[in-house]
Amino acid sequence: MEVFANAKINLSLDVLGVREDGYHEVRMLMQSIGLADRITLDPIPSGIMLHTNRSYLPCDARNLAYRAAELFLKETNTSSGVKMNIIKKIPVSAGLAGGSTDAAAVLVGLNQLFGTKLSRRRLCELGGTLGSDIPFCILGGTALATGRGEQIHRLPPLPKVYLVLVKPPISISTPKIYTALDQQEIACHPDTDALIEKIKARDVSGLAQEMVNVLEPVCETFEPRISELREKLLSCGAIGARMSGSGPTVFGIFETYEQAARAADAFRGRGDEVIVTSTRR
Repeated sequence: MEVFANAKINLSLDVLGVREDGYHEVRMLMQSIGLADRITLDPIPSGIMLHTNRSYLPCDARNLAYRAAELFLKETNTSSGVKMNIIKKIPVSAGLAGGSTDAAAVLVGLNQLFGTKLSRRRLCELGGTLGSDIPFCILGGTALATGRGEQIHRLPPLPKVYLVLVKPPISISTPKIYTALDQQEIACHPDTDALIEKIKARDVSGLAQEMVNVLEPVCETFEPRISELREKLLSCGAIGARMSGSGPTVFGIFETYEQAARAADAFRGRGDEVIVTSTRR
């Protein structure tokens, strides 16, 4: 069986404080995009085998996809095992949910492969024990994520627009970003409710111009080029640009593929990963 694991971007990301359980309370507007990893799943008599096309990725319990398979087989009392091969297209440690979406695709794929008929709600519950972004990656589309990020409220799909993703050649751990955030005051929170109304009104231009990610100023202290990349995307014709997740990937929103492709050319050859893709329902 072959499944696809789609990346996500954050159209908005707000942090409301630290919860009693140590996690941060968030309100995020999440959007699936066309960029995806490809995963093949094959039943084997027992155990879990994992291969990837990236030599630096772990193929044991340090990999979220492996842990997702382990959890699924245990929770469903499945006696068979699975062999998995992941063809990575999503940049790693990029703020695009690359590991989470692989885990989500494994849960959904194994449910189909073994005919276990778990509901999407149950799959989301299982995924939420492994990572906060996994429930959204299972459901996809356009949504508001609250709580730790695991509580998903579906929203009407956005009209299709095109995206240029630019990831600098660095990685910054998410815990490091949140630790730094806790040591300062957030200067500007997004008006999430107003942004939701723009999504409902299909006002992509208004949405794009008012996106806010409260982690972006924090990440800029580790990678100052983030603001430079954002401004350059805007100068290349993006109707809005913002950092996704905890970074460091910056994305620009374009109304046509031709505009996005021309803008992407301006970023190539400088050591950054540059990808043209689109929103996905």
